[in-house]
Amino acid sequence: MFLIGCKFIGGGLATISLAGAGVGIGNVFSGFTTALGKNPEMEKVLFTYTLLGFALTEAIALFGLMMSFLIIYS
Repeated sequence: MFLIGCKFIGGGLATISLAGAGVGIGNVFSGFTTALGKNPEMEKVLFTYTLLGFALTEAIALFGLMMSFLIIYS
């Protein structure tokens, strides 16, 4: 019974990385809107870089979620 509780605590602690990913995604789009406001003619290039940053940041969040599920359901 004790080990089951520890698995749930560990799985919950592994989801802390999702908060960091949320902050990172906010920073990516905040930087995009700031840069777009200063230089609107580079919208296509900025948007490409923004999507790349979003995808990489979201991948880290999905790895953290996957680790949480592996801890809980293994």
